[in-house]
Amino acid sequence: MGQAGRKTYVGSFCLSVRERFSAKVKTFSTVYRGWLFRLTIVLLSCGAVARAQNSVPAEADSVSDAASLHGISTSNTKDSAQGKQEEATQAAAKPGNVVGTILDQTGSVAPGAVVRLTSEDKSYSREFVSGNTGQFSFSDVPPGPFKIAVKAEGFGEQAFSGEIASGQTYLVPPIVIAIATVVTDVRVAVDPVQVATEEVKEEEHQRVLRFLPNFYVTYHSDAVPLTTKLKFHLAWKSSTDPVSIAGAAFLAGLQQAGDQYPEFGQGMQGYGKRLGAGYADIVASTFLSGAVFPSLFKQDPRYYYQGTGSTRSRLLHAVSNSIICKGDNGLWQMNYSNIAGVVGGAALSSTFYPTKNPGTFILSSGLIRMGESSLTGFVQEFIAPRFSKQARRQTMKHRDSTASVTMPTESSSKRP
Repeated sequence: MGQAGRKTYVGSFCLSVRERFSAKVKTFSTVYRGWLFRLTIVLLSCGAVARAQNSVPAEADSVSDAASLHGISTSNTKDSAQGKQEEATQAAAKPGNVVGTILDQTGSVAPGAVVRLTSEDKSYSREFVSGNTGQFSFSDVPPGPFKIAVKAEGFGEQAFSGEIASGQTYLVPPIVIAIATVVTDVRVAVDPVQVATEEVKEEEHQRVLRFLPNFYVTYHSDAVPLTTKLKFHLAWKSSTDPVSIAGAAFLAGLQQAGDQYPEFGQGMQGYGKRLGAGYADIVASTFLSGAVFPSLFKQDPRYYYQGTGSTRSRLLHAVSNSIICKGDNGLWQMNYSNIAGVVGGAALSSTFYPTKNPGTFILSSGLIRMGESSLTGFVQEFIAPRFSKQARRQTMKHRDSTASVTMPTESSSKRP
């Protein structure tokens, strides 16, 4: 085959191949054109989403950066304001100085005085001893109220109050210290036994109509309690007084004349029995009601003269003497001493006198003696002071001593 025939063959082969490729391409593009379109849409969508996601962090970062810058700016502004406020406060609270002088009453300087300055909030407290010129000085004193206290040996304490401004040098006016006032408390300790003894001595001289013994009454509302020894001494003094013995003798004579207790008989023997029984009765009753039982119950056997108040109150005070008395503790209480003494005396008296019914004798005698105690109180309150010089003198002395008291106090021994 010639060269021209070969070129014609190659050309037709290439044309055939190109036509086939074009047909294939047309077929492929027709089939896959829809898929390519869909794929393109998907890829475009993914790209848009990716760009959106990348843009959000960038915006957030920009916002965060802006907020950080704003916070830094605000913080710097606050720090600047606080710094300025602190500087202003420090400038306003600048400490100052306090100076002054200590003088005595003559106007001379007082060296050696101890001066203490204390701020109101107690944050500042310093002590300074005044020099030879009497001056004192405190530095770095914080502004505000302060107090100064001055002490010196032999002088009374003085105080001063003031208020210092910021950075001020405060000049305190001269502080004058006075000589300390010496108060001496003198307490005289008096022996109560000695006082009670003196009171009993006074009572031993108390007589009605100048001869009747009136020992068992006191005109002191605050009389000192009697000791056991003084109670027995007073009972002995009353029992052995000549008037008491004469009274027993007179009563025995009346019983003799009336032939009372005929078992004793008549004559000197009968009189002697009546005198012995009567005097023994007086001694027993006096010691039981005036010494023995008052010592056991710690009660005062004396009658306490009232002398003031209404007649009714004085009358009640007098007639209740048989059942109410003052104890050794100063309090009013039931008169167990007199009640027991009356019963005991009546019981002993039943052995001195002949009697067929001791129980009835003790009961009747006891009631009579209780009535005698009330009657004795009435006489002591309303009658005896009128006929006793000692009683009037003691009453006036007690009233004068009571009137001299400028501040009355309530007694704990108030009678119920």
